[in-house]
Amino acid sequence: MFFHDRRDAGRQLASLLTQFKGPDVMVLGLPRGGVPVAAEVAKTLGAPLDVCLVRKLGVPSQPELGMGAIGEGGARVINDEVVRAARVTPYELAVVEARERELLESRARRYRGRREPAALTGRTVLVVDDGVATGSTARAACQTARARGAERVVLAVPVAPDDWTARLGADADELVCPHTPWNFYAIGQFYDDFSQTGDDEVVACLEEALARSAGARPAAAAPEGREAEVRTGPLVLRGQLTVPEGAPGVVVFAHGSGSSRHSPRNRFVASGLNRAGLGTLLFDLLTEEEETDRANVFDTGLLARRLADATGWLREQPEARGLTVGYFGASTGAAAALWAAAEPDARIAAVVSRGGRPDLAGPRLPAVTAPTLLIVGGDDALVLGLNRDAQARLRCENELAVVPGATHLFEEPGTLEQVTDLARDWFTGHMVPAAHTTVRFSTPRRARAPRRDTVRQPRRTWSREQGLVAACAVGCRPPPCVLGWNSGRGEEEPSPCP
Repeated sequence: MFFHDRRDAGRQLASLLTQFKGPDVMVLGLPRGGVPVAAEVAKTLGAPLDVCLVRKLGVPSQPELGMGAIGEGGARVINDEVVRAARVTPYELAVVEARERELLESRARRYRGRREPAALTGRTVLVVDDGVATGSTARAACQTARARGAERVVLAVPVAPDDWTARLGADADELVCPHTPWNFYAIGQFYDDFSQTGDDEVVACLEEALARSAGARPAAAAPEGREAEVRTGPLVLRGQLTVPEGAPGVVVFAHGSGSSRHSPRNRFVASGLNRAGLGTLLFDLLTEEEETDRANVFDTGLLARRLADATGWLREQPEARGLTVGYFGASTGAAAALWAAAEPDARIAAVVSRGGRPDLAGPRLPAVTAPTLLIVGGDDALVLGLNRDAQARLRCENELAVVPGATHLFEEPGTLEQVTDLARDWFTGHMVPAAHTTVRFSTPRRARAPRRDTVRQPRRTWSREQGLVAACAVGCRPPPCVLGWNSGRGEEEPSPCP
């Protein structure tokens, strides 16, 4: 194997592209697998990132075999040799092309949202994919970049056949590839992890690059984590555990909708939590085989059991022993987080849901005792309604934070940053070392004002000892006040002094 995964491939490829660093460089990733590779290249070069949308034209009787490709700007590449060998008629070719053109336009809206394609006029454009096989898609991508006004086109891939330069012809001004093995059969044979890249991951890569280029957060380095084998029953699931020195707790991420520990969107949030001094565990809730069955993605009970098992595993790790645990759930993973947090012995310090489906936790919601923050995009009307309904069933401390102008995936500029800030404030405001009992002063529930959508401000937490000092300011002795604490609702509140 040459690469661990696409991110690793991107870092290796970026080391050969440092000469292109400059203000006029634009990196274009080919969705979907090429985008995580391109994201690493863009990060290394400090360059902006966009997608280069092309669609393979598959042979009707064998769709995985490419007979050509199309791209934005009217680019079209046909492999006449494959067309003749497969006996594809002009009519069949036209039907396939029309279908793929419609999908291409749909993908453009899906990935960019309301954003316009990046301006390429007069720029040096690096077209990046996770590898080259037949070359038709790469040729279409280069022609697309040229049609959009690129002055110079560089095609850069981590791996390609040894004769790849002959296949690409003159479509690119320069070709860069660190590995060109003679025994090339398929791109995936050179990756340890070549799992499918989802649309969510593509959008997250673009959002992360936008936030970085906008300078929304200082470039503070996050601590290094370690690869982990998370044991959940008879299975061993792969994960990434990061625990900064002095961390008060660890946040376990519950991914949703089939995404994995590689999700750049959740990794972006996790990095922000790490910079704030919190530990994180990202792991795959499902195996690759299980992900093929969509029913597993919505099996809240199964996902919650995996999450609970992973939490038990985490608490046995040396770097996490004695630390509090929180849950961050996205999409269907939010339901799993709340379901698992509702277990009597869960001992979860806080829960945050991003664009989640807490309604899928159903009857478990009233049993959740961990303080819960629900984050929803203001333009995600359906999910916002579901979250409001779910919030009404919660009996724990909870708030609903609405990010204005954000859609379900928080793909709009700056919205993922807001999610990160909200999650950071909620966790740092509620997670203290497990050896202490947190005390949160609040009025009794019956006296609270009605809930309202709000962007939460950090609240102060107290240890039991600190709480007694405050509670006894009226002159009572500590022992009576200790007897006056009420923990029946899962968050301790001072009752009237004796």
